[in-house]
Amino acid sequence: MKFRKMMGVTAAFLCAALALSGCGSTDETAYRIGIVQQDEHSSLDAATQGFEDKLMELLGEENVTFDYQNAQGEQANSTTIATKFVSDGCDLILANGTTALQSAAAATADIPIVGTSVTDYIAAGAVNSNEKPGTNVTGVSDLGEIKAQVDVLLTFCKPDTKIAVVYCSAEPNSIYQAERAERYLKRLKRDCAIYTVADSNDVQAVLTKAVQECGAIFIPTDNTMANSMEIVKNITIPAGVPTFAGAEYMSRIGALATLSVRYYDLGVKAAEMAYNILVNGTKPAELPIAFVSDGVTPKYNAEIARALGITPPADMEALEETME
Repeated sequence: MKFRKMMGVTAAFLCAALALSGCGSTDETAYRIGIVQQDEHSSLDAATQGFEDKLMELLGEENVTFDYQNAQGEQANSTTIATKFVSDGCDLILANGTTALQSAAAATADIPIVGTSVTDYIAAGAVNSNEKPGTNVTGVSDLGEIKAQVDVLLTFCKPDTKIAVVYCSAEPNSIYQAERAERYLKRLKRDCAIYTVADSNDVQAVLTKAVQECGAIFIPTDNTMANSMEIVKNITIPAGVPTFAGAEYMSRIGALATLSVRYYDLGVKAAEMAYNILVNGTKPAELPIAFVSDGVTPKYNAEIARALGITPPADMEALEETME
């Protein structure tokens, strides 16, 4: 994602070099967009890239400036960044990730906010309903069908396999997904157990315990775990335990299989919503939360399948070597 990062840096310097409005532009035809990204990993990077690419296509590159800021996984940083965007008078804020969304929503009730890479906007406290948000927030959800995700995992499990559901307890999206996965597994009368990490420092110890007690692992779209997939890989493969991840990026690094939308597409959809707000005057309060369902198919990591000695179903697609 070098282009996106370079562009974010360039836009940040451009904003600083312009008028005292910070993120502002002396060209009144240019839209000023603040981007607060929750953390730095490929899924979120891809969503930001898709947003920037599509919005420049829709508005014209000369008609939009971006101030890209990465919170590096710290809520305090998200709050500072969102506050800065409000002070700078940005025309719209893209909030990439749940913590980023919550910080932006707390910082302003007036500037339109479009979220992406957020699982549940209601649980995040940002909207009243998916159909009619009722606030200055709207956006795109990365929520996959949890039942379908669990079903993919179960294709690799024997009926008596105990399944570990592993997630970060500090992430509301992860709690929501994990609870749904647990309820579904219990309805299927499948043995399962919950394992939580408070932050990245807990991942190794928690995963080590999980592979000792369970024969398969389910990890939802969780930013802490996404940044720890090398650890997941290094623990689960020697233990012979297959792992299912909620995001494609996570599976590329350290999980056997996934069922996920492309995060670049989430960013593209968010840009289309931003265009509707900026150009057509649509209020976020009246713009339903969007879900991207195109191209959602089960995929597996061929390298990890070989390492585990697992033969995936013949109709399951192997992940490509690279992802936009």
